[in-house]
Amino acid sequence: MTENTQQPQHSVPELPTQYTPADVEGPLYERWVERGYFEADEKSEKPPYTVVIPPPNVTGSLHLGHAFEHTLIDALTRRKRMQGYETLWQPGMDHAGIATQNVVERELAKEGASRHDLGREAFVERVWQWKDESGGQISGQMRRLGDGVAWSRERFTMDEGLSKAVQTIFKRLYDDELIYRAERIINWCPRCLTAISDIEVEYQDDDGELVSIRYGEGDSSIVVATTRAETMLGDTAVAVHPEDERYAHLVGTEIELPLTGRRIPVVADEHVDPEFGTGAVKVTPAHDPNDFEIGRRHGLANLAVLDERGVITAHGPFQGLDRFEARSAIVGALRAEGRIVAEKRPYTHSVGHCSRCKTTIEPRLSMQWWVKVGPLAKAAGDAVRDGKVAIHPKEMESRYFGWVDNLHDWCISRQLWWGHRIPVWYGPNGEVLCVGPDDEAPTGEGWHQDTDVLDTWFSSGLWPFSTLGWPEQTPSVEKFYPNSVLVTGYDILFFWVARMMMFGLYAMDGTPPFHTIALHGMVRDQFGKKMSKSFGNAVNPLDWMDAYGSDAVRFTLARGANPGVDVPIGEDWVQGSRNFANKIWNATRFALMNGATVQGELPPADALSATDRWILSRLNSVVAEVDAYYDDYQFAKLSDTLFHFAWDEVFDWYVELSKTTFMAGGPAADASRRVLGEVLDVTLRLLHPVVPFVTETLWTTLTGGESVVIAEWPKAVVVPGADAPGGFRDAAAEREIETVQQVVTEVRRFRSDQGLQPGQKVPARLDLTGTALAPHEAAMRSLLRLTPTGEDFTATASLPVAGATVALDLSGAIDVEAERKRLTKDLAAAEKELAQTTAKLGNEAFLAKAPEQVKEKIRTRKAAAEADIARITAQVAALPTA
Repeated sequence: MTENTQQPQHSVPELPTQYTPADVEGPLYERWVERGYFEADEKSEKPPYTVVIPPPNVTGSLHLGHAFEHTLIDALTRRKRMQGYETLWQPGMDHAGIATQNVVERELAKEGASRHDLGREAFVERVWQWKDESGGQISGQMRRLGDGVAWSRERFTMDEGLSKAVQTIFKRLYDDELIYRAERIINWCPRCLTAISDIEVEYQDDDGELVSIRYGEGDSSIVVATTRAETMLGDTAVAVHPEDERYAHLVGTEIELPLTGRRIPVVADEHVDPEFGTGAVKVTPAHDPNDFEIGRRHGLANLAVLDERGVITAHGPFQGLDRFEARSAIVGALRAEGRIVAEKRPYTHSVGHCSRCKTTIEPRLSMQWWVKVGPLAKAAGDAVRDGKVAIHPKEMESRYFGWVDNLHDWCISRQLWWGHRIPVWYGPNGEVLCVGPDDEAPTGEGWHQDTDVLDTWFSSGLWPFSTLGWPEQTPSVEKFYPNSVLVTGYDILFFWVARMMMFGLYAMDGTPPFHTIALHGMVRDQFGKKMSKSFGNAVNPLDWMDAYGSDAVRFTLARGANPGVDVPIGEDWVQGSRNFANKIWNATRFALMNGATVQGELPPADALSATDRWILSRLNSVVAEVDAYYDDYQFAKLSDTLFHFAWDEVFDWYVELSKTTFMAGGPAADASRRVLGEVLDVTLRLLHPVVPFVTETLWTTLTGGESVVIAEWPKAVVVPGADAPGGFRDAAAEREIETVQQVVTEVRRFRSDQGLQPGQKVPARLDLTGTALAPHEAAMRSLLRLTPTGEDFTATASLPVAGATVALDLSGAIDVEAERKRLTKDLAAAEKELAQTTAKLGNEAFLAKAPEQVKEKIRTRKAAAEADIARITAQVAALPTA
């Protein structure tokens, strides 16, 4: 940007010539924290605004998904803080039971030891040591991003207060018979050696095999098909449909189970689909959830043939084989006996995998603890249906209802050592005692505590109120519960959101944990592909922050954030956001050097130029638009609005149109300096929640204020003598400057079409008679590089635009003959294209056979050719004549 060399006589605040994020961001953030800007006071009389951070795993580090979500939450909370709310953004981390235990067990393995060598108590101490020394690096990375969280309130899901909350709610649920212990089929991870919940299972299509096996002999034989031949060793029945006449004579009889010598019954059960396969299914109650239910209905035995590591335990030649080794061995043995009727390889089918270690899940019969979710899930669904909680965007409600309305009981026990240990003791005579946080645990001989811990999601489900001191009715609970909004990805709507809803409504007397659930999408690469290390497209946001600054990363993420929609992001977009930060910096620096100020009232409307009135009117429109977008969680739209207003209207038009005013000096220049100061002040405050670092530096330099973090959120600007509802508006001034823009844009386009360089000066005469453009002639000439003309001026080209006429002398500015040849060639090509497309669209056979999209493409090409002909013809006519 060109700087004015005619400086006004005033003290100019100093800004470096270039913005260097690395020099600014770290010190600024520490200053904000030291001054306590992000802390929240429960004694404050300000209205509360509360958001919890979705607690990242203590094992984790900042990835783009975190950066995206944190940017949105930080923008919301920074704005509310500026609006005068007592704002709490609650930080903390999750203990991440399985993930953390795996990390520490890997460390022990390097030392040649296991957790069993240490014993439970010493192992848990080792995990705490790891957490204190190596865990939680994400906290420092959050500071890099600029997260305005209340660090003094940071919580951990295993700290003393949250442990008390976990024991309290477990005891209440247990006493209300909403927690029970039962033997059921669960998802078992043979690698992590623990149960995992349904939502921690990832399904993918794997290549396997489908084998058809003949059970029994002769007329009493039945063929069953399976992808898991190894589990046949645990079969306790074959099931057919009650109305399937093919097998009616066999129902109630027994047939021999191959390889085992056992005889098993044939039962009739309506679960069986007679149209699928042979219409007969093997029943393995200990290793399949559907088979388990069939077994319960028919009183079948539960015969487990796989241990916790997926190794065959059944007696015989297969004992000790891994499940996948056993599968091949068993199929081979059956083939040798002539019992394989058909084999299909590969057979692609959906297989469950552990979401943490990717091991194939094994359905396993196990004694576990469960939450009876029926009444809790109903309350969670009703809270949304009754309007107590709003889901945004609303179309996501169906996904929520589809989950909570069909929830199965939740298996909450995990066979781990790291986590909240289940507070149940067993006595020597079969006693079962649930112990609350204020109860004394039994210590007599023969008493022992349950060895399992609770699912991580059990404690994180209490997060909105346990972090505030519940179960005590603390001042923080009184002030900050319920939360104002939950900002989270639609991908954990089921993992986390539903659990918080169930527990919040249950523990807090029917008060839901938040008023609004604002769901966002997933961050993807610039081609829309999921980011993954295996795909080679994963990005460390810290690398981008190092290269372009945190503001650039934040603005890129916010600008892509449409509610509930995935966000594509590429490095070139971050570069563009870095350029935007530089533009803000350079434009503010130019404004300061030209005397922009926030001192004193704005001049009255009659002392302002049309340009001043236009930008103030547009500013008020933008304030209203940004507020509306924030209230609707439309981060992409508010960011885009601010980008185009700041770059296009303020920096590229208002500043440029004002340069001639600054050069001329006098009262008009003073008025414009005050207007420019006002516009920058408001624009920087509007931008601050999304790009906090660069705006803090510029705003404090411009205004002398303590910090934009605690500055007032912009309201509509009021101009003395022109007060109006919603602030100053001037439609006439907006139309006037739009006309200036139209003239400048059209002449620039003409200059470009004629091959003129942007800085090349051209003599021109402006006829502005009958327009309101006369006051803008000097600015327009400056923007268009048009020089004054003498008495002997001869126009070689004349452009009528918006009621004005711009006459230019292009003689000597371009090679007219060369330009005429180029345009003539372009015109011939456009005419040829028009002839071809017209012919096609006039061909009845083509129109009858061509798909609609093909015909539409031809119509588009024809319209473009017609426009090109009109444009080129006008350019040729505008060329100077000999």
